Amino acid sequence: MVPIQGFLGQFGGNSIHMKQTIMIVDDDKEIAELMRDYLEDEQFEVVEAYNAVQAIEAIERNRVDCILLDVMMPGQSGLDLCRQIRKTQDTPILFLSARGDDMDKIRGLSLGSDDYIVKSATPEEVVARIKAVLRRYGRQDKNPKLELDFGRLILDVMAHEVRIEGVPVSMTPKEFDILCLFAEYPRQVFTYEQLLQRFWEGIGDKHSVTVHIGRIREKIEEDPKKPVYIANVWGVGYRFEGGKR
Repeated sequence: MVPIQGFLGQFGGNSIHMKQTIMIVDDDKEIAELMRDYLEDEQFEVVEAYNAVQAIEAIERNRVDCILLDVMMPGQSGLDLCRQIRKTQDTPILFLSARGDDMDKIRGLSLGSDDYIVKSATPEEVVARIKAVLRRYGRQDKNPKLELDFGRLILDVMAHEVRIEGVPVSMTPKEFDILCLFAEYPRQVFTYEQLLQRFWEGIGDKHSVTVHIGRIREKIEEDPKKPVYIANVWGVGYRFEGGKR
């Protein structure tokens, strides 16, 4: 397969039933137009922005279901834009970056992105990962428990809300879904592979899991370095302790 940066040929793929809007934020217009072609061929609506200012204006004008966000842009970087968006919205964000080392991925995920894609990926892979995020975002339990009560930590499933000592805590959709899974199955160990398969559809690596668990701990634990809710099972994965040790 030919990577994004070297591909300017034909495009194709299977269509989806319901149109959703993807915003591409990238100062490289050639890449933005290439991804637009692929996404439109998959029956997505596409909005383009070439810097952070245009992106914010586009978000205010349009209903955006997912954001494909370049990291390195002139002016405000994609990282800073992600941080700004996360203050008010939980729209799924996928970083698209020429930089692929582990620290860059960890930094991107820790800011609240749902995925981090290196530009050596093919356009088909990028579209597949956008679809995977949208499927996870739209998936809901048909018969959820209304409320999961663990003392100072309460998960209101129907309201999609987490409260710590009665105070609402902001979480991305994926963070909330991961926490709900743990809370619904106390003491059950979930391996890195199981979590990757369930929340990333097998696409990604261990860093995706560890960064998201770290963000959840920062929001629910009194001391994230000594977690009492989500415990490490060394070399295997994690389990939910319900705040009891």
